[in-house]
Amino acid sequence: MKSTQLRFVSPSAKGLTLLLFLLCLTISCGPDQESILPEKQNITSSVYASVTIWPDSMYRVYASVSGILEQNLVEEGNLISTGAPLLHITDATPRLTSENARLQMELAEQYYTGASTPLKDLEVRIQTAELTFRDDSVNFRRQEKLWSQNIGSLSTYENRKLAYERSRNQLQQLRSEYNRLQKELKTQMIQAQNTYRSSLVSAADYTVRSTIDGKVYALYKEAGEGVLPNEPLALIGSPDVFLAELLVDEVDIVQIKTGQLALISLDAYPSTIFETRIVKIYPQKDERSQTFKVEAQFESAPEILYPGLSGEANIVIGQRKGALTIPKSFLIGEDSVRTTRGIRKVVTGLETLDRIEIIEGIDVSTELLRPR
Repeated sequence: MKSTQLRFVSPSAKGLTLLLFLLCLTISCGPDQESILPEKQNITSSVYASVTIWPDSMYRVYASVSGILEQNLVEEGNLISTGAPLLHITDATPRLTSENARLQMELAEQYYTGASTPLKDLEVRIQTAELTFRDDSVNFRRQEKLWSQNIGSLSTYENRKLAYERSRNQLQQLRSEYNRLQKELKTQMIQAQNTYRSSLVSAADYTVRSTIDGKVYALYKEAGEGVLPNEPLALIGSPDVFLAELLVDEVDIVQIKTGQLALISLDAYPSTIFETRIVKIYPQKDERSQTFKVEAQFESAPEILYPGLSGEANIVIGQRKGALTIPKSFLIGEDSVRTTRGIRKVVTGLETLDRIEIIEGIDVSTELLRPR
């Protein structure tokens, strides 16, 4: 019976080298062992926002009264000045009220300053009372002097005195009545004048006017339609100055400041990027969309813009030249990376959609491994 001997053949030097190379390639180049080096590059961090274009100083026109729209006095696209009439609302009530107030005012003015004023009658009665008082005063003083000399009778003296006092009291009463009536008629005249002015203001409310120099962008009502105070009637705004309204998510709003650059792309100009600057941040959050409204002003606006044009914006919140960056996929958590020498803590800075700045912890020579 033959015995079988197992022989182990040593590989040649060339075969061993090839084997080690293949083993190394398998271990180091697998998908979980991908490695990179940090790169220095310019980085810009931005916040996304949706965009809608609106005219500057834009406002919706409302009436302060109810009625029927009699006529639109302007057309869409018209340029208008401050105070220009926009539309007229018809209602007979204010015209009648104004006419009645005018008649009452004229009557009150006639009672106070006209030829038929009751004050004229009182003035005549006062003049008569003054003559009577003067005569009674003279007669009383004369009789009083005689009586002091024991001339005349006591009854004659008392009658003169009584007549004097009666005429004096009557004169005082007439003067007091004159002053009272004068104040009353003057007050009635002023009240009637105020009522008339108020009626004119109310009547003027039926003609709605522009509060700015601008352009008519929309008219929402046609002649014959009903008008209520809470319904918009027109849209007015600047004819040549437009603002970009940006809606920023609430998680990003704390990074937004006035003066920041916002790069805008409009659907109407798909191949052009427009530079704008943040000029206003509204502090009230829209609960429905969970966004904040931000206004931006064009550095150089396109020649043609219309209200309601939409687009997208990137608000630049930070820029760095020659920053040390790595792909965000190589970051572990918020502050660690995996190197060939183990896990290392880092301090991060600006970030984009796919890269993040590393401020401390590694340098350009640190080999990084993709997290497992």
